[in-house]
Amino acid sequence: MYFPSLSLALSLLPLVSAVPLAKRALSTNDTSVLQLALYLEHLELSLYTGGYENFTDAEYTAAGFPAGFRENVGVIATHESIHAATITSILEANAVTPVANCTYMFPYDSPTTFVALANMITTVGIGAYLGGALSLTDNPTLLTDASSILTMESRHDAYLRAGAGASPFPTVFDTSLTALFAYSLAQMFIVECPAPLPLTPLPKLNATSPVPPPNLEPPVPAGTTVSFAWDPSTFFVSVDPNAPLYIAMINQITPPIFQEVTMTGTGTGTVTVPEGVTGIAFAVLTTFSGGLSTIQLSQFGTLAGPAEVALS
Repeated sequence: MYFPSLSLALSLLPLVSAVPLAKRALSTNDTSVLQLALYLEHLELSLYTGGYENFTDAEYTAAGFPAGFRENVGVIATHESIHAATITSILEANAVTPVANCTYMFPYDSPTTFVALANMITTVGIGAYLGGALSLTDNPTLLTDASSILTMESRHDAYLRAGAGASPFPTVFDTSLTALFAYSLAQMFIVECPAPLPLTPLPKLNATSPVPPPNLEPPVPAGTTVSFAWDPSTFFVSVDPNAPLYIAMINQITPPIFQEVTMTGTGTGTVTVPEGVTGIAFAVLTTFSGGLSTIQLSQFGTLAGPAEVALS
């Protein structure tokens, strides 16, 4: 495996263990945030490694990506490697066993589908770092380091989107995710893990239509019907089959927007895109008609989800 800038990455790895932060005591919250971050960094490293190794420069060019795009996918992979090594060194310096790599499966078969998937996965990583920041307020140094990784993840995503012909900044604000929501979203790419995190993934919710174009242009407008599918037998609680269900859309910094589902069959239904929801939204299925925050939805209000809904 060779990446452009890999020699630079390897030259920096010895410095990672020398970061003063690694010698700081970690709280339980700090450890939980770092373990999830490492779990997602492993996932992204595997993703970007495949995006570099599985396609040639000519294939990226033929798919319409600019010159040097594959090379920069490799650079992103080196960044993820350094992020993972940095987090690992902090955990090990505090006598915490870092979460191990899993076996992954990514559903892409071309440069175009790889970039679309990378946008979705990197958005989850950005959301997880934003959500984890709340738990790091007692450790300003760790918060600063995590934030510096977050800003790089955002740069990666903007580069990917611009290369695909999409807006590099489709929203005014990024969307925060709880640890459980981010972990649940990651499960669709996991074949097996030697030691999963101490979180129970939520039942799956799939957004089945519309399927946006690769460049996400034109944006999916408000009022567009979005179809979802789920398996009621996987719910953690018993639900009256005649009770109304709702989709809560989580997007940017506004409270979740709740809409009643129009049922189209057992385990299928639709809602419309609310006004003001753009970029990538996260949808969860719930029995609540409103009034819950994202954290409350994660704690007790979600039947299935989240599902990523790509709008622009």
